[in-house]
Amino acid sequence: MTITAEAVVSDEQRHVAITSWKTPIIFGLFTVLFALLPLLAPREGDSTFRLVRSADAAIQLPELVLPANATAWVAVVLLAAITALSVVWTRARRRLPLWLTVVYVIVLLVGFLAWASAGGTLPMIGLLGGALALATPLIFGALGGVIGERVGVVNIAIEAQLLAGAFMAALVGSATGSPWAGLIAAMVAGVLVSLVLAVFAITYYVNQVIVGVVLNVLVAGLTTFLYRQVLNANPETLNSPPLFPVLPIPLLSEIPVLGPVLFRQTIIVYLMYITVFLVWYGLYRTRWGLRLRAVGEHPQAADTVGIKVAPTRYWNMMLAGAIAGMGGAFYTLVTNPQFGREMTAGAGYIALAAVIFGKWDPVRATLAALLFGFATNLQGVLSVIGSPVPSQFMLMLPYVVTIFAVAGLVGRSRPPAASGEPYIKS
Repeated sequence: MTITAEAVVSDEQRHVAITSWKTPIIFGLFTVLFALLPLLAPREGDSTFRLVRSADAAIQLPELVLPANATAWVAVVLLAAITALSVVWTRARRRLPLWLTVVYVIVLLVGFLAWASAGGTLPMIGLLGGALALATPLIFGALGGVIGERVGVVNIAIEAQLLAGAFMAALVGSATGSPWAGLIAAMVAGVLVSLVLAVFAITYYVNQVIVGVVLNVLVAGLTTFLYRQVLNANPETLNSPPLFPVLPIPLLSEIPVLGPVLFRQTIIVYLMYITVFLVWYGLYRTRWGLRLRAVGEHPQAADTVGIKVAPTRYWNMMLAGAIAGMGGAFYTLVTNPQFGREMTAGAGYIALAAVIFGKWDPVRATLAALLFGFATNLQGVLSVIGSPVPSQFMLMLPYVVTIFAVAGLVGRSRPPAASGEPYIKS
């Protein structure tokens, strides 16, 4: 029997009709919990959603004013309807589509924002723009994680790649006076970290999770030491990188609400858009993606048809590290003009959660990262407008969303079959 590369792996042909009640249960639980807000703590007054940033915007939109408590109850009804629909589809053994979860999350967010901002004004462009800024490094890290796991290597070291990229971007960008040099240095740093992981995981068959955790600790300690000994000693010359300027895209940046959020950004954000598309297209529409997925699903079969497993894993781990390094550069070349000790603050682990939440798919992982970024930014915005939600709850909100997403909305998911398994050629 002739074995072809196409027969090795095909995501579209490996779906199994397994009924999972996890998502309907989570929908129902959060619907009940949300209904308790307008029931036990009704808010009087209206919530105002400001849809433009300034009065000199090319296209003006009126502020959207909604009654806080009534909007919350409408959201409860819609959430209950979506939950009922998910129950019906699950009983019929139908796969719940991604759009249903997206609609549920949007309705939940609108209802919660209307309730929480009663009597105040929510700057929607600032809220969404800040969410995108916080999500950008997560998206780069998640894309690196998707590529790594799809090729068979668990990339726990995303945190190390982000942190190394941020450090090198600040150092090289400051020394050369060029943010582009800093960006390239960040990609090289990410590649070096991923190469260390690849050597131990692919060549020496060391447990990939352990190596990744060790690398995270090692890079955190190393960058902290160099920050104290090198950067702090010469902050003007070695820790003051130039920032990428904001580059509005004509016409697109004038689209109401989404224009300023998506198209009034720096070059790194635009590179992120391109990278998401290229990874998605390459993974599912090219020979490179077919070989990558073949190695991650069944390396022995891939080896049989002539695909070199170890080199494929090495090259793709280097690519994953370069992409994650770009995310690290965002910290010091866009958001903050200097490197700070452990400034990534666990973003690599959130990116890894986005990979799992996104079922090892680049587009889904991107959406998950955007959700986490929104939850993180929401805590600051609600604090500014004087929301009654306790600050302690808002601080833990991003991590609650992470647990909720990974434990609840993922449902049944199957990682690449050979992910985390070393390949020993027989």
